[in-house]
Amino acid sequence: QVQLQESGPGLVRPSQTLSLTCTVSGDSITTPSRSWRWIRQSPGKGLEWMATIDSAGYTADSPRLASRASISRDTSKNQFTRQLRSVTPEDAGVYFCVSGGSTWFDDWGQGTQVTVSS
Repeated sequence: QVQLQESGPGLVRPSQTLSLTCTVSGDSITTPSRSWRWIRQSPGKGLEWMATIDSAGYTADSPRLASRASISRDTSKNQFTRQLRSVTPEDAGVYFCVSGGSTWFDDWGQGTQVTVSS
């Protein structure tokens, strides 16, 4: 069974960089045909796809955030990381890391709450 565990700072000040890490167990992030995603849930906006990194390391990011965001991975730790620069209160929410394939989702982490406040 695949397990995903998000970790992050919880509270970030406006204009700072948010960094979130997802640690995966039960599967390798390099398993062929697997995709690894970040999804955010925020009040009034529902679920929003943030970014994807696939087993080959190819990445895709939300066009809305791409200019200040990135997704990367550390295969030695079986982790993938989301960074978001110059955060504002609109970036707050619960961030989930999610496993799946190219067009489907499988397992979700429990989510990590991010608050943006000074």
